[in-house]
Amino acid sequence: MAKNGLVICILVASLLLDQTNSYPSRVKARKHSKRRVKEKDGDLKSQVEKLWREVNALKEMQALQTVCLRGTKVHKKCYLASEGLKHYHEANEDCISKGGTLVVPRNSDEINALRDYSKRSLPGVNDFWLGINDMVTEGKFLDVHGFAVSFLNWDRAQPSGGKRENCVLFSQSAQGKWSDEACRSSKRYICEFIIP
Repeated sequence: MAKNGLVICILVASLLLDQTNSYPSRVKARKHSKRRVKEKDGDLKSQVEKLWREVNALKEMQALQTVCLRGTKVHKKCYLASEGLKHYHEANEDCISKGGTLVVPRNSDEINALRDYSKRSLPGVNDFWLGINDMVTEGKFLDVHGFAVSFLNWDRAQPSGGKRENCVLFSQSAQGKWSDEACRSSKRYICEFIIP
């Protein structure tokens, strides 16, 4: 019986030694496995984020195409005329909520395109807001993004309003020339959307 007890003790001891020797390798294997899972999770998260960015870009493109279908496409822009009157800040906020800004013509081709589009889209409307103002510094006209406007198309004796008139109007009756106006005036407007 003592012999059997000794054999059992040796077996138990060898099992315990075997488990204690293999414990660190199992811990290491678990750590490596967890690291691989974390790496895979990280890869999956970045892939999901990339897919969401692509989906959102496609949604933006689809919305832009809808705008272009309702409005008109000129060069790398789409124009969309407003349906109501708003003061300058409300008009710009409305354009931003749609994914654009108030229109800013950058050259004479865009002036001509705006004249043609506004005749069709805003019949009977003499003038509408542009995304240009000198609210920050009198006489220094900036676009809605805060950049200096290098192309100017002022009508004779314009700008004339001084500090009372800081926002810019496109005049259909003056062949697309500009004038300054009080920003609180209610006017029609055209939003522009940049096509990537």
